[in-house]
Amino acid sequence: MLTERRSASTSLGSENRSRPVPPLLYRRRSSDDIDNLATVSSSLLPAFGTIVDDANSLHLRKYIIAPFDRRYRWWQTFLVVLVVYSAWSSPFELAFKKVATGSLLPVDLAVDAFFAIDIVLTFFVAYLDKSTYLLVDNHEKIAMRYVTNLWFPMDIASTLPFQAIYLLFTGKMHKGEAFGFLNLLRLWRLRRVSELFTRLEKDTRFSYFWTRYCKLICVTLFAVHSAGCFYYWMAVHHKTSDDTWIGAQVHDFEHKNIWMGYTYSMYWSIVTLTTVGYGDLHAENTGEKVFNIFYMLFNIGLTAYLIGNMTNLIVHSAVRTFAMRDAINEILRYASKNRLPDGLKEQMLAHMQLKFKTAELQQEEVLEDLPKAIRSSIAQHLFHETVETTYLFKGVSDDLITQLVSEMKAEFFPPKVDIILQNEIPTDFYVLVSGAVDVLIYKNGTEQFLSKLGAAEMAGEIGVILNIPQPFTVRTKRLSQVIRISHQHFKQMVLQHNADGKKIISNFIQNIAPIEGAEYHEAPNNSGEENIEGTSTTSAPSSDILPVRVIIHGHRPDDKTNDGGKMGKLIHLPDSVEDLLSLAEKKFGKRGCTMLVADGSQVEELRALREKDHLFIF
Repeated sequence: MLTERRSASTSLGSENRSRPVPPLLYRRRSSDDIDNLATVSSSLLPAFGTIVDDANSLHLRKYIIAPFDRRYRWWQTFLVVLVVYSAWSSPFELAFKKVATGSLLPVDLAVDAFFAIDIVLTFFVAYLDKSTYLLVDNHEKIAMRYVTNLWFPMDIASTLPFQAIYLLFTGKMHKGEAFGFLNLLRLWRLRRVSELFTRLEKDTRFSYFWTRYCKLICVTLFAVHSAGCFYYWMAVHHKTSDDTWIGAQVHDFEHKNIWMGYTYSMYWSIVTLTTVGYGDLHAENTGEKVFNIFYMLFNIGLTAYLIGNMTNLIVHSAVRTFAMRDAINEILRYASKNRLPDGLKEQMLAHMQLKFKTAELQQEEVLEDLPKAIRSSIAQHLFHETVETTYLFKGVSDDLITQLVSEMKAEFFPPKVDIILQNEIPTDFYVLVSGAVDVLIYKNGTEQFLSKLGAAEMAGEIGVILNIPQPFTVRTKRLSQVIRISHQHFKQMVLQHNADGKKIISNFIQNIAPIEGAEYHEAPNNSGEENIEGTSTTSAPSSDILPVRVIIHGHRPDDKTNDGGKMGKLIHLPDSVEDLLSLAEKKFGKRGCTMLVADGSQVEELRALREKDHLFIF
């Protein structure tokens, strides 16, 4: 099986076999140091199921270069700069052959020397076997693969200085056109530029937009330059110089300044490419007209390529804005059709706008494609400290908090938006990370302010823990960030931590106000000792970490005079009937043997009781 990544440096073996590819094939500062992971090439990744043995420290053979070695990559980037020169000089020297045998000849020789060095280096660069996905560092296999590939003869042909070789053997410069066309073989080097742009587009350190934009500009400039040079070459080799596109404007142009001819050529090429066509420079003979036909047909495809790519780049950058505008228009149409009040419509619009503004911060949307371990680590970094400082989780084990934080979802709410509505079904409770909310209650048709909550405070936990409709409305005062967890996840996790569950109940009871008209009492613990009334040392039933509460009375259901004006005593339902009878005896001063509910039905099992049932013991 694939072994785990054990260290930040991986190397390849020295046995007489192909070397396994280290996981992810990191780029390296040297042959041993791992560099940036942002530029990992998919072509260097091993296939699924490939057996890679990196149990031992592995090394490349002597004098073998790793293709992802940082120094080799810099060498390749330097060659790309020389390729740019070759792409410009090859058509230019064909059109203006004086520079090919004059000022540019030494530069061409120096450039060819660097590419000759690269040919030699290629015999020492390991390669990836696509059938086994193993890195091959055998000298013979590397050489055989390169020599039998089309790249080797093309590299040789594009590097040989034919003009200098002819001068060396004959002692004079050749005046024909053969060497000008042979120099065009240097355009084979342009494949390096394409590979560079492909690598940069995948490199997250560089903007994809500007990388594509530069690529489009380079393609356009090369097309304009090449067409202008070829068109000038046609004019130079026409039998009648005045019967040419440039000869009709500039008499005896062959003997004019080279840069004047190049300027005219670029002017014609750009005007034709942009389909402006001023008419001042136009085809004068049949050959030029034929060339113009093919050039304009080529321009149609090039223009479509440029416009299509630029449109995609621009639309891609604005697609989120388009989506937001469409969503807002849908909300406006929906609100208008259903005659929603202005306040509700404004809440909908504010929430939608905030959703798009904070899209990159939404934990669920941004992290959904990441492995669970990474998502959990990020959540711990962002929210662990906030959760452990809330009153409900004080003193709770770090294991439980870690599990809770991993399941929490982050959300933003704009100002004056209801997070929780009074009397809604409790599905989630919220921890406020930043911002502020108001806690409100509706009584007699009016809205009353109860309290204000800030960072590290909770909302909705009363409904979740007591399993009752939400008792309050919670409304944001300003832009607020909250994290929420569903009551199902919460209860499932707490059930696995009995001690933590008791601590949570204790924290909850200490902070919640008693229900009006009833008193809080605690069930006896398992050791038979009674808990002190009003304290937080709760003994929860073993069947549920969040115990059921009932209101007990010491008389028959139809006797309304024996409670002394009280409505009963609120207790946590103990584990057994015997414990319940003992607790009732201590509270009412007499031992009961019969238990009835409000409708007169006799209770045989405590599991049949529900939250806030009235239980009559006599």
